[in-house]
Amino acid sequence: KGGFEHFMLKEIYEQPKAMRDTMTGRLNAESKLITFPELNWTPDEMSDINKIFIVACGTAYHAGIVGKYYLEQLARVPVEVDIASEFRYRNPVLEPESMAVIISQSGETSDTLAALREAKRLGSRTLAVTNVVGSSIAREADQVVYTYAGPEIAVASTKAYTTQLLAMLMLAVYVGRLRGSLAEEKAEALATGLVSIPEQIHKMLEDVDQIKVFAREYGSSEDAFFLGRSLDYAVALEGALKLKEISYIHAEAYAAGELKHGTLALIVSGVPVIVLATQMDVYDKTVSNLQEVKAREAVVIAIGFEGDTSLGKYADHVIYIPKTDKYLAPLLAVLPL
Repeated sequence: KGGFEHFMLKEIYEQPKAMRDTMTGRLNAESKLITFPELNWTPDEMSDINKIFIVACGTAYHAGIVGKYYLEQLARVPVEVDIASEFRYRNPVLEPESMAVIISQSGETSDTLAALREAKRLGSRTLAVTNVVGSSIAREADQVVYTYAGPEIAVASTKAYTTQLLAMLMLAVYVGRLRGSLAEEKAEALATGLVSIPEQIHKMLEDVDQIKVFAREYGSSEDAFFLGRSLDYAVALEGALKLKEISYIHAEAYAAGELKHGTLALIVSGVPVIVLATQMDVYDKTVSNLQEVKAREAVVIAIGFEGDTSLGKYADHVIYIPKTDKYLAPLLAVLPL
């Protein structure tokens, strides 16, 4: 356990190294170029892809939802995300111009493996994103991107999730450049930002006293809600799952705009609500939802960028993460969760 109390804590602290390992050989800090030598795709190959299906379970599924945002916004490819156990039985419409991206930490997840086989049966090309070299999914997919997160012993995934996010972001940049849908300047800016992420995570992990205070204060809660919009919503899903898995506290994640459609009735006095506010294009709307929650006397813990002076006016507590590009924010915002 490397001196840590348990494996999950050890793996949380291994995230900076794991992310550097994921970037090694794929991100050149000097040229600011992201590439995948193991894929060696051509512009023509990528231009022919008309749809991507991302298929996974649990935490990997949540990484896939973030991946959808990345691929659609940076590479401009339509993407569907499926829970593997549903994908197998819904008779999906795949074709040779489709690509199925199969995400699995272990590479042995039975539903995900079955979904991979179904995608191949239907004639789609397949790409595995996995951590375990030589695993079943890695062997059976047409191509594979390894995350190199290292052994994950804890049942609740941490470093595997962040390296999956990282792999999906780099993949989106790579595909976007090949398809000509992502400007070179934006690709270089994202590459530059990624180089800083491991050190930013390392610094965040050095100061977790605030998190311990929240744990003592709200650890006896029976319910908790996680809210966010856009990429923040995708990260909120993983935050809620982690709280359920680790503490057995009932937690739900909602797209913040859905509050008005019934959820608000469940927000009562004293219920902790974690609000992610890192996506500036929907920031004002998120703050508006935060105010709705406060009006119902919930306890609001907000997660925002350093230098954001507005959140403190409305939230009971604010956890600040280093300022970064909106596409990089999930890599940092998930840490306090």
